[in-house]
Order: sequence, then structure tokens, then C-alpha cells
Amino acid sequence: MGLVAAYLIYRYQRSYIIRKERQRTQEKELAQAKEIEKAYHELKTTQQQLIQSEKMASLGELTAGIAHEIQNPLNFVNNFSEVNEELLKELKTEAEKGNLDEVKAIAKDIEFNSEKINHHGKRADAIVKGMLQHSRSSSGQKQPTDINVLADEYLRLAYHGLRAKDKSFNAYFKTDFDNSLGKVNTVPQEMGRVILNLINNAFYAVNEKQKQASSDPALNGYEPTVTITTIRQNGKVEIKVSDNGGGIPQKVLDKIFQPFFTTKPTGQGTGLGLSLSYDIIKAHGGELKVETKEGEGSEFIIKIPG
Repeated sequence: MGLVAAYLIYRYQRSYIIRKERQRTQEKELAQAKEIEKAYHELKTTQQQLIQSEKMASLGELTAGIAHEIQNPLNFVNNFSEVNEELLKELKTEAEKGNLDEVKAIAKDIEFNSEKINHHGKRADAIVKGMLQHSRSSSGQKQPTDINVLADEYLRLAYHGLRAKDKSFNAYFKTDFDNSLGKVNTVPQEMGRVILNLINNAFYAVNEKQKQASSDPALNGYEPTVTITTIRQNGKVEIKVSDNGGGIPQKVLDKIFQPFFTTKPTGQGTGLGLSLSYDIIKAHGGELKVETKEGEGSEFIIKIPG
């Protein structure tokens, strides 16, 4: 009986120790799981903050360009309004004299100016709406979008924004749009951010090469140029942003779509632009790739379902 009792006690102690060990292991695993979950939520929060920061940075880059773009149509509105004011005085004078032919001619001028006022007023309105659309958080809902208009808008806003920040900056820009493109189902706020990022990068590349040209005889006659092309082929819509800048070195080519990677000096780039652009295009069911030749330039190609 003594041996049996001893054996039972041993079994009980062993079972107790195993249960305790399991309990400690489970508690440890639970604590680790909570730490992992906490770290994950903190990482997601930080990621969202970084994404929002990048979006606000791109909006900030547009501000000067938007101000310039709004000022142009407003100047036209003011000028045509002042001319119409003078014409109305002339109209009244000629009407009192009974000069019917002169009244008709002046009325025709007033009508022409009124059309111009209306046109430029709508232009300013469209710029403001575009600005609000860009700053608004994306709903993620796709909608029929005129890619040509979107690309043209951001090209000019980016150019004037850079000119406002740096008066020495200058570059040529060209468009080659497929007029049969029609509207494409995209999230316009997101697609606009991608196009803007690629345009800004292209302008940066040609500007850097332009700076080198001043001290490099081999670059005499260099004309910094950024081109946007759209085309529909093989059931897809392609948007190409090309530049004749310095190109991308082969050694960093595989890293350009990685988060936080940038070739720009500290403080001039977050390293998130291309990474976010890549993710946005992927979410559209498309692809973003680059073709480059060191010393000659780069071309970023967006392909999305058409």
C-alpha cells in the first residue's frame, strides 16, 4: 500500500506541475499575443498617419500652383468686367443718340465679353472643386473619370507650384493624349495623387540635370522636358510620365517602390510617394512599372483596366 500511495502522490504532483507549466505557458502566450496585437495596432495607426502626412504633403505642393491657376481666370473675369462696364456706358450714349448700328456692335462686344466671363468663372470653379476633391479623404469608390483632364490639370498645377517655390525652375512640358480614351472607372482622388507624384518626380529629375548642365559642356543645349501620354491598347489604359532627366541608377532600381526609399536629399522627400502610388495602382487592378536609361531619362508607366 505504501508503494501505491507514493506512486499516486507522484502522479498527482507530476500532473500538478504539468498543469501549472501549461498555465504559465498559456499566460505567457496570451501576454505575447496582446503585445503583438498592441504593436500591430500601433503600426497601423502610424502607417495611416504617414499616409495622411504624404497626402497632405502632396496637397501642400499643389497650393502655389492652385493659387496661380485661380488667379489667371480671375484676372480675365475682372478685365472683361471692367471692359463691359465701359461698353455699357458707350451703349447708353449711342442709344441716346439713336445710333442703332453702333448700339448693335457694342451689344455684340458685351455679349462676347460676357461669354468669356462665364467661361473663366467656370474655369476657376473647376479648379476649386478639383482642389477640394484632392484634399477630401477618398471614399474608395470608383467613378467614371476623364484621365486626360485629370493629367492635364495636375501637370499644370505641379509646374506652376514648382515655379512659385523656385523662380529659377523652368522646364518644358508636353501632352500626347488619346482623345478616344473616354472615361475610365477609377478613384479620381487616388489616381490624381499617383499622377501628381510621378509628375513632381519627373520635374525634379529634369531640374537636377538642368543644374548639372550649367557646369557640363556635354549638356549644352539641354532642354528639360516632361511628357504625359495616354493611350488605350489591349483592353487597358496606359498613362505614361516620361522625362529626359538623369535616369535611375541600376543599383537602386529595385528599391524605388520600397517604403521610405528616396534618392532625394534629406528633407526633400518622404520616400513614400512611389510606394503609395504602387499600392494605389495595384488596388485598381493595374500595374506601375518604370523604364529608365541612366543619363537619358525615365518613363513611368501606369496600366489599369479600361
